[in-house]
Amino acid sequence: MSARVALVLVIALAMVAAIAIFLPRVGTRTAATAARGGWYEIYFTEPRYPDRPENHRGGIDEKLVALIDATRTTLDVAIYDFDLENVAAAMARAKGRGVRVRLVTDSDTLGHKDETVQRALRTVGGAGIPIVADERRAIMHHKFAVFDGEVVLTGSWNFTAGDTYRLNNNAVVFKVRELAENYTAEFEKMFELRRFGPAKPEGVPNRRIRVGDAQIETYFAPAIDPSPRLVELVGDARFTIDFLAFSFTHDAIGKAVVDQAKAGAKVRGVFETTGSETRFSEYGRMKQSGLEVYQDGNPYVMHHKVLVVDGRTTVFGSYNFSDNASQSNDENVLVVHSPEFARAFLAEVERVVARAQRPARR
Repeated sequence: MSARVALVLVIALAMVAAIAIFLPRVGTRTAATAARGGWYEIYFTEPRYPDRPENHRGGIDEKLVALIDATRTTLDVAIYDFDLENVAAAMARAKGRGVRVRLVTDSDTLGHKDETVQRALRTVGGAGIPIVADERRAIMHHKFAVFDGEVVLTGSWNFTAGDTYRLNNNAVVFKVRELAENYTAEFEKMFELRRFGPAKPEGVPNRRIRVGDAQIETYFAPAIDPSPRLVELVGDARFTIDFLAFSFTHDAIGKAVVDQAKAGAKVRGVFETTGSETRFSEYGRMKQSGLEVYQDGNPYVMHHKVLVVDGRTTVFGSYNFSDNASQSNDENVLVVHSPEFARAFLAEVERVVARAQRPARR
């Protein structure tokens, strides 16, 4: 092989590698099971740059459809944003075979002018599925579903094409009856009592749940403000604090992270770029304190709300690290004490950090 031919091949390979950074990985799944235990399955979206409708396959939405199609008796869905027609169709099928299906959503979603949102809602409403909206200025920000009163899906993922194929999100399926009882109780307060936000009564049937060697804590804001517990968890960190934050404006949590870094804990975090440079964001304060924090590299949105302490305790859910999430919105937060569970989220932190260090074009 001549030197000239060799040079051409090297250049061609380099071009292919560069293009691969920005093109979809054809043939790969956009949502992969990051971890599977006897009582949980963890899923993360895998955004593609650029996003194309023909790539909208293999996502978490298909897992949700399968769960709905397997539901036998009851299905309760509380979702902030909703436009997935395949999920709407699965809900209609469930209703058609005799499953009791109910939906709670935010008033802004119910009145959304986007045709894809309205089409999904028409599919649900046309099947005779009752829909309850919060009818208030603050938002019903939950993203969860309860299947047969035994299985729960929750996380940062809204049931939309954008959340599934453009945004960084997580969703966890728990096969834990006591946890399903907690989410059913929260759903009933909204659907049956028509109580939202601070008007909701307090109370969680099973605040702490033991599953094998793991423990799960459940918080529903704003009836119970999760932020003091998060400050406590961060303050107990001895070695590491990792986080992924769509919105991080809560001063007390931010101060706890900085203080613990000064005490010797290694901090690593990624902020969604949009809003991170405002005076309300904790990004600037942490950056000035010398912490390893990044603005995300997703050209769309990094939507996670995740905190991992000492590689053992994982905090996640719909709850952004903000005062609105603590005091006004309907939110859910789970604290899972399990090194095995945490490993999956730490792997996602690694992926999001890597993308932040090598951002796709915005």
